[in-house]
Amino acid sequence: MTLKPKHLLLALLITLPLASVTFAQEDEEAEQEAQEEEPGVTDYIDMDPAFVTHVGEPGTRLNYLKAAVTIRASRETTRSAVETHMPRLRHELVMLFGEQTDTDRLSGNEGQQALREEAKNRINAVLEEQQTGESITGVLFTEFVVQK
Repeated sequence: MTLKPKHLLLALLITLPLASVTFAQEDEEAEQEAQEEEPGVTDYIDMDPAFVTHVGEPGTRLNYLKAAVTIRASRETTRSAVETHMPRLRHELVMLFGEQTDTDRLSGNEGQQALREEAKNRINAVLEEQQTGESITGVLFTEFVVQK
């Protein structure tokens, strides 16, 4: 069976608009994904004053940690939620820092990275618990000193 030119033309006329709609939808989806992956806003929120707490094994010589913390957010609306819940967020970080028992690990980059990640998780957990609809993208230590 061979297609006659007018049948072929009819088939093209029917499928061509459908193909352009499909390509347009794929372009829109790719554009939305790119916008989600590349946020246009970076907001740095300082948690002043710096945190100072004792760290190390209980019953041993006191060691101290001083950490100045800045939160990184990718939405303009996150600052308001963070400022509203700042007392609770600071409480969570004081508890986290006070739980640290391995002062040697805290002195290294790996330990500090793990601490930043856990701080981010705890802050996001509070923001989720408070149903703010917000989350932070990172925690930065702008000052970090362990006194042994």
